[in-house]
Amino acid sequence: MSKNGTTQNRTLRVGLLARVEGEGALHVRVKNNRVVDAKLKIFEPPRFFEALLRGRNYLEAPDITARICGICPIAYQLGASHAMEEACGVRVDGVLRDLRQLIYCGEWIESHALHIFMLHLPDFLGYDDAIGMAAEHKDAVAMGLRLKKIGNMLMSVLGGREVHPINVRVGGFYRVPTATELAELKPELEWARSASIETLELLKTLTYPDFEQEYEYVALSHPDEYAVLDGRLRSNRGLDIPIYEFKSHFVEEHVKHSTSLHAVLRDRGAYMVGPLARYNLSFDQLTDGAREAAIEIGPGRECNNPFRSIQVRAVELLHACDLGLQLIDRYKEPTHPFVETTPRPAVGFGCTEAPRGICWHRYRIDYDGTIRDATIVPPTSQNQKSIEADLREFVTQHLHLNTEDLTWKCEQAIRNYDPCISCSCHFLRLDLERDE
Repeated sequence: MSKNGTTQNRTLRVGLLARVEGEGALHVRVKNNRVVDAKLKIFEPPRFFEALLRGRNYLEAPDITARICGICPIAYQLGASHAMEEACGVRVDGVLRDLRQLIYCGEWIESHALHIFMLHLPDFLGYDDAIGMAAEHKDAVAMGLRLKKIGNMLMSVLGGREVHPINVRVGGFYRVPTATELAELKPELEWARSASIETLELLKTLTYPDFEQEYEYVALSHPDEYAVLDGRLRSNRGLDIPIYEFKSHFVEEHVKHSTSLHAVLRDRGAYMVGPLARYNLSFDQLTDGAREAAIEIGPGRECNNPFRSIQVRAVELLHACDLGLQLIDRYKEPTHPFVETTPRPAVGFGCTEAPRGICWHRYRIDYDGTIRDATIVPPTSQNQKSIEADLREFVTQHLHLNTEDLTWKCEQAIRNYDPCISCSCHFLRLDLERDE
């Protein structure tokens, strides 16, 4: 037993790690006070969505891929839609593109509110979950639930329902909302904007571990906006490519301890996607209000501490509210809800910014629109290497902590990424072994 109560040989186990969307396990091995192994184990059987898509009609792709995730279905629907439109030689622009941005605002609001208030804030306030937190922080929990509900409202009005929307299609929408329907959303969005600022003020009062890291950030980049729907893939270390070159620069690896593929940058290794990547690469393209709030009560112009990602998500929450209000104000109902597409033998690509990072799609279709093959690279598979690197570094820096505190912080380090492994997993187990 050491002076601070730690032992040289110990194993930490968390049989059920709540507040992550998925199921898996974590194993950290420490030998002679050095971390010799850190693995994020994902053992859920593969779901075979790419195989399910083969042989189906190209128009079915948005509805099939929406079932991959109940939290971020729009990322899958729009990635598939963009890829099919490119394969057909069609581009969706103008008011239909605005509506796609608006439904994406809904997804960001509901997903970020869920993560901030229900999944991550309990870590900082010392509670096991949001239910326990509600006893002393009732107003914060109520605010988070209302914010999530507002995101769901946007999803329902535009997508037909908030979970696995049914109104998104290749070329646009099956039905577009009336101007009156969108205008009715404004009072709640205006409240959400104020609540987002209040959220940033709350998060400013928290204590964050000192854990600045150097990452290669990768995100979509667009010359005119904080990229969500499209753009080029860029990084802070010189990557600048069109999305169709993704496979030339990124490699997916099978590792023994995970049924999910690990994505790495070819000859460079781990990289990070998601809020921190977008924020650090495209800060100047946030809305004026979000940018000002980020500087005054948020993490500032730059943020390289993953524990502060909760603040960055709150800035993006404010950005989504601002953008949603702008899109509603300029909305004019289109004459037709979608652009017609005619299939042809071709390969198409799509990539959008899911709440957790870039979600990349590639499809090959034939002359009658039958899907011959499909590849989807979700954001969580791209962050797994960085999660493991963070855990290795964090444990190395905090070996002095006792078992309980180190376990708590390790779980929190995972939640920094808001891993969306619910597509294939439902809990995460943490084992930390220490050998002298």
